[in-house]
Amino acid sequence: MLQRCYWSDMFTGRLRSEIPTALMSLGAALTSAGSRLTELDLSDNAFGPDGVKGIEPLLKSASCHTLRELRLNNCGMGIGGGKILAEALTECHRQSSALGAPLRLRVFMAGRNRLENEGASALAKAFKSMGSLEEVHLPQNGINHAGVTALAAAMRHNPELRVVNLNDNTFTKRGALAMAHALRPLRNVQVINFGDCLVRSEGAVALAAVLREGLPALREVNLSFGEITEAAALVVAQAVADKPSMEKVDLNGNCLGEDGCEALRDLMENVDKGDLLASLSDDEGEPDEEEEEDSESEEDEATDEESEEDGDIVKENGLTREDSPSKSQSQAELLTFLRCPSVEKLRELKAALQEQVQTSELHQAAEVLLQIASLYGEDPETKNSVLQAFDEVLKKLLSGSVLHSYCVLSTLLVRMGLLKGEGKVKKASVSPGHLLCLEHAVQQDVFSPHHASLLFAFTSRIREAPPSCRGASEKLNAALEKKCKH
Repeated sequence: MLQRCYWSDMFTGRLRSEIPTALMSLGAALTSAGSRLTELDLSDNAFGPDGVKGIEPLLKSASCHTLRELRLNNCGMGIGGGKILAEALTECHRQSSALGAPLRLRVFMAGRNRLENEGASALAKAFKSMGSLEEVHLPQNGINHAGVTALAAAMRHNPELRVVNLNDNTFTKRGALAMAHALRPLRNVQVINFGDCLVRSEGAVALAAVLREGLPALREVNLSFGEITEAAALVVAQAVADKPSMEKVDLNGNCLGEDGCEALRDLMENVDKGDLLASLSDDEGEPDEEEEEDSESEEDEATDEESEEDGDIVKENGLTREDSPSKSQSQAELLTFLRCPSVEKLRELKAALQEQVQTSELHQAAEVLLQIASLYGEDPETKNSVLQAFDEVLKKLLSGSVLHSYCVLSTLLVRMGLLKGEGKVKKASVSPGHLLCLEHAVQQDVFSPHHASLLFAFTSRIREAPPSCRGASEKLNAALEKKCKH
């Protein structure tokens, strides 16, 4: 009985109008012969959406109830073809499930097909219903954060996933956060290929949290050509350093600069993993300030929209916004404090401050920390009130998963101007109080060594602190370095 059809590059020189009819005839022959396919490869046949219609009857038939591997690379499917394919796979799964033997597709490849967001989102629904995927390859499909987020949601429902290849799509921060959240519970992932996906530094930090927290079987990670800066690359390297099965870390083509490349090599050598690091020969060099400003001005997503979506992505443990009158009143008091902070208002809020700060509202949480720290003074009573409030809020924000705590710290770093964020972000005017509050918090038990490593990667690379902040900056870095060694 026929089980494998290797039909790649089969229609060279044929008119596109002839291909759907030929595919229908081939499919009909397989169905009438009672074939039970396990592999179907139609890669490198430029048949477009009409070609997908040609294989649609076959994919819906009993001949594909046993399908384990489907390869459709470089077929020009487009959005329309992606939707037809998704509907066919969903129907195949529905019919096979009704017969007691559901479709268990393990390998899906559809690179270079111009699926874009709509096609990817349609396929994501099919992936979610199947729940059996072990490899997903969708490189070069023009998918941006909306499609990536849909695919990420589907990944969570495929617990046996081993390989995720989304090379050369466009994640940005939102897509990277969604994918990090999706990867977190998966235990069998061995290969992550997000190269040339514009992950950027914030996205890299989020993915680093997942690398540190989970993915015990990971062998390869590719975050090349993602506009990742030196500090974020070091955080990623630190996160994979203890992976026992690690074979390759690719951070080539990012924005490290000569010193950054050297620092990355040194870090990997110091943990006896230098041979795992891929070449850095195509590094883009450090972005200068003009490039960063241009990049920020070109962003077309508003920060308010990003913060709302980011909150949804990192929301954990059933935490939601409550609209009860008491909650609304508490939030009103908090907003009043943020608009016009004072030590007196801080003392009034002190008892309820922890409760009022929403862990899912990352930008507001960072603003709360910054406003509290701005009140720092050497008067003992003021100093104690500020440090205690700062520590209590930070304790709540860092008490969730590693992913959530890294998102909190990266948001704080963005607001302090130490990490380049996406969109127009209002940067705080950093004062010694901000740094001294962090220095005190670092010494508390809630602040773990890996949290300190994350902060130190960024704070230690400040080229020249303002004169008023130099002493505080030195104290903070000393405390971070000490905590990193614990």
